[in-house]
Amino acid sequence: MKTERIYLIEGRKDVWLDTYIWNDSQQLLAGKTRPAVIVLPGGGYLQAGDNEGEPTALKFASLGYHTFVLHYSTYGLGFDEFFGLFAAMDGTSEQTAEFLRKYPPKPETMWPLPMVDVGRAFLKIREHAEEWLVDKERIALCGFSAGAHNAAMYCANWNHSRLKEFLHCSGEDLKPAALILSYMVSDYGLMNEFRSKVPPAIGEFFDISNQIFTGQITPDKHTVQTVSPARNVTEEMPPAFLWACADDTLVPVQNTLRMAQALADHKIPFEVHIFEQGAHGIGLGTQASAGMSNQVFEDAGKWSDLAGKWLEKRFSLPL
Repeated sequence: MKTERIYLIEGRKDVWLDTYIWNDSQQLLAGKTRPAVIVLPGGGYLQAGDNEGEPTALKFASLGYHTFVLHYSTYGLGFDEFFGLFAAMDGTSEQTAEFLRKYPPKPETMWPLPMVDVGRAFLKIREHAEEWLVDKERIALCGFSAGAHNAAMYCANWNHSRLKEFLHCSGEDLKPAALILSYMVSDYGLMNEFRSKVPPAIGEFFDISNQIFTGQITPDKHTVQTVSPARNVTEEMPPAFLWACADDTLVPVQNTLRMAQALADHKIPFEVHIFEQGAHGIGLGTQASAGMSNQVFEDAGKWSDLAGKWLEKRFSLPL
């Protein structure tokens, strides 16, 4: 397997693509191409979580796909700072104000630049497609939480003129073939409604994430419309596989249901699974992505095999 870290923006070390490329042989595909999956970890646009990256890439690699992990533009909090931030939150207005002062928006990581990074990943993979034996027409996105939001926004905008002009390419160079969405954020309007119903500390996290991604603590109506993938589904969206946990206390499961409804309204093929128990940010939900045993969920951990079967319908290897 060829593993490599490729930086996607000259002069920046915070946006990269990790590769997990199958070595070929006469006993495998003998020079034929394989489909690919690009994994987008979550992290509230504050960071990209490792537990949702490499374990997921290796899972899909085990199913016969070339895989990639995209570290798109995020605020750049390290692991200790990210979880230290969570530990420090108490939901008081004074502390919220202090956090918001500490984490002002960074122009280079705000919307739409994380989405543009997905386009950069597509172009880089296509650039090396012959060398890596990647089937350029069968590249899927698999995102988690904010990464699922980013993946869905990309799939709603891949053929939009502003993205093509930004990257100086054609829409065909950016076209995704399938989409896997894990406990996603699909509608910022829904998240605004949810804000008043959650514990104050979780609301504090929403405020910070909103500010660093949109520049607004509470996104206005225009911004909500623009950055909500469920409100921007078009007939050009690829088929999608969605899953979430009914007891998710950070991103309500209604986000996944609303996205499914939007796909149904536009007659986009999709499959959706809602597991009764789990937790936000569980990744594979198995020991492979867990840091402790309470992050393993037997039922929810079945999602990747279900997604693999679903993807195989579209991405079967050549005969």
